[in-house]
Amino acid sequence: MHDYDIVIVGAGPAGISAGIYAVSRGLKTLVLERESVGGIIGSVSTVTHYAGMPEAESGAAFARRLQDQAIAAGVDIAYQQVRRVALADEVKTISTGTDVYRAPRIVLANGGTPRVLDVPGEVELTGKGCGLNAARDGAAYRGKSVYVIGGADGAVKEALFLARFAHRVRIVCVERELACVDEFRRKVAATPAIEVIPFTAVGALHGADRVEAIDLVSLADGSTRTIEDPGCGVFVYAGCAPNTQLYADQLVLQDGYIPTNERMETALPGVYAAGDIRVKQVRQVATAVADGAVAAVNAASR
Repeated sequence: MHDYDIVIVGAGPAGISAGIYAVSRGLKTLVLERESVGGIIGSVSTVTHYAGMPEAESGAAFARRLQDQAIAAGVDIAYQQVRRVALADEVKTISTGTDVYRAPRIVLANGGTPRVLDVPGEVELTGKGCGLNAARDGAAYRGKSVYVIGGADGAVKEALFLARFAHRVRIVCVERELACVDEFRRKVAATPAIEVIPFTAVGALHGADRVEAIDLVSLADGSTRTIEDPGCGVFVYAGCAPNTQLYADQLVLQDGYIPTNERMETALPGVYAAGDIRVKQVRQVATAVADGAVAAVNAASR
């Protein structure tokens, strides 16, 4: 059994921000993370629109900055997956596969998990041309054809990055037009290698040891066309689902997200939520960092 003043679940921007602010206020602080510091942002090609960020900062570099800053501040980071939580008591209990932690305050900052296509062929071809990451895998598709699934900011940003390598980038999105910010629309229009296929969904992927073809379903008339494209890459950026499964029986969720007030307080005393896991309008690094700071400041004053 390990006792802390505050335990933070998740080491993305929200969780690390909460940890740094908690330590600055004298709290013995633990951050629990199942994989690596940074969360999803650590895997993106570049971090954009974050005030003060060096130009072309990669997600991996940003994640290293988060980790270094947290450790230097005195935040304890344990790489364990949370299995169970008990949030209702005055002292909260968090259980992993190997340890049990207790604290009177807890910040839930688990973030989200990228959505998959859930179409035939996806599971079999994951790692064989499907389920790729632009920052990690983009260079391997130099001179080849790639498909980016999704039309929001994150997807289009990665499509622009992939256009540095691939000879053709097709953005497939269910919207009638790209749902990204104007800046990215202008850049797409100015990039000859990028083709946008709107109002379209992926119906299936085909191939054995690699992706050989992709079925595209028109949302206008339901028709399907199959594009033969041996050796292409499929990069899925179709949004994220909040990681709230652990809390569904203890907190009332709204569309899967955790409601909070402006102090980041949930309905349970001593329980805070920050970042993409909570009900909010804007899910960006900037708002995640702000959420974590607000949660920790208010937790410290409790």
